[in-house]
Amino acid sequence: MNLLSIPRRLLLIKPSSMGDIIHTLPVVAALHKAWPMTEIRWLIHPAFQELIVGHPGLGAPLLFPREKFRRFLGGVRSLFWARTLCRWKPDLVIDLQGLLRSALMARCSGAPTIIGLSDAREGASFFHSAAAKVNKKDHAVIRYLAVLGLLGIPVQQTPTFFLPEGNIPASFSIKEPFVVLHPYARGEAKNLNEEQVIAFCKALGTVPVVLVGQGKKMSSLPDNVSDWAGRTTLLELIGILRKASFIVSSDSGPMHLAAALQPAKTIAIHRWSDPLRVGPWAEESFVWKNGLIARKGNLTEQFRAPGRTPSLEEMKAIGLHAWNQVVG
Repeated sequence: MNLLSIPRRLLLIKPSSMGDIIHTLPVVAALHKAWPMTEIRWLIHPAFQELIVGHPGLGAPLLFPREKFRRFLGGVRSLFWARTLCRWKPDLVIDLQGLLRSALMARCSGAPTIIGLSDAREGASFFHSAAAKVNKKDHAVIRYLAVLGLLGIPVQQTPTFFLPEGNIPASFSIKEPFVVLHPYARGEAKNLNEEQVIAFCKALGTVPVVLVGQGKKMSSLPDNVSDWAGRTTLLELIGILRKASFIVSSDSGPMHLAAALQPAKTIAIHRWSDPLRVGPWAEESFVWKNGLIARKGNLTEQFRAPGRTPSLEEMKAIGLHAWNQVVG
């Protein structure tokens, strides 16, 4: 098909992870605004489907249950699953995952046109009809939005992150104001340890702190802490983040979720990762790195350099920063 023609059916491939899915949301918003009659479906891992269910620009998600394709019968199951892509017959596929597996999924769909990004890996570009040129140093949101240029769709000045309203857990009775702390991450080097969490929470005095996320259970937490780690659904996490007065998070998927929901009330703690590339999107969000706290819009190239974990005194300083945002 002509890249500038309007497709009847469009398949978006970005199965995971949480942060990457959130960074893809502005692409969906722009596509739907430009092509309101196009049926858009998102190929996504079941764990993250609640992030997109109910999105006004999307049809029913196409679920990619990756865990079912492992071990003895995994290959056979994957062949049967691939037939569902072919049966839907999309006219256009946008592959933002950029890996060999996602490119093969795109090819299995039978779409005549597959577009991706120039930084695709594992030979995925061999399956793409065209690729948008991107700079690897740019933020993920900017890189993903680059595909719109291939389609003749203008990039919105302010990216739109449509997310569900979420809901508060039935037994959640903490009164505002409160601070949310998310100390966990997939990489062990990004996690905050128990001593760091305690130092942060003590700095907030009597301000309630709500601990969220998935990670090792912590003990001996101060009296102002309510531990909701491992006790919320994704929609309940969204509900708590929406209600929070301020949010502090390690570099993780929930940090990107917080920054999309409450950009001016979120601080991301970065160690070795580059906050200009994988940090919070909004310029009004805060970033901590190597002892410095700055608005995202004020970050300089020095913040790209590898960093370190916060000391206990620096965790207290982050706590005082949160206290000032809530009380001061």
